Amino acid sequence: MKYTIEMSNKLNDLLERTYDAEKGFKQVAEKVNNTIIKEFFTKRAQQRYDFGHELKAEIKAFGQEPEKGGSLKGKLHRTWIDFKSLFNNENEEAMLEEVKRGEEEAIETYNDILHDKEFVLPPSTESLLMRQRNAIRETLETADLYENAVS
Repeated sequence: MKYTIEMSNKLNDLLERTYDAEKGFKQVAEKVNNTIIKEFFTKRAQQRYDFGHELKAEIKAFGQEPEKGGSLKGKLHRTWIDFKSLFNNENEEAMLEEVKRGEEEAIETYNDILHDKEFVLPPSTESLLMRQRNAIRETLETADLYENAVS
């Protein structure tokens, strides 16, 4: 029972971060003018929405209830993006920098769960987390390419 509750708590923390990322991508999509970058952010918001549903299903498989909202830290990060965009003429570059920072933190969170020696992840959970983490790595790489293009 301890395993189930602790693992579902870790997955719920990850789910909150996923909610935060989805909201953050929607927010930055509204703030940029470049249509290619706007589409990139919009697609990443949809991807995180999908990730959230996958995580919810996995949490339910543990017999637990999924979280329903984002975190205070995520709200503060989005507020920082709002503030930063007011004073920065290089809007796309600033938004891409913030996205990269958030994606790096997300990868660390996934790695913490995947490499936690206290738990042996069920194959379905491990596969899900690895697939999502790898997609986030691709997002980070693409954001880096876009940042280099607009700077």
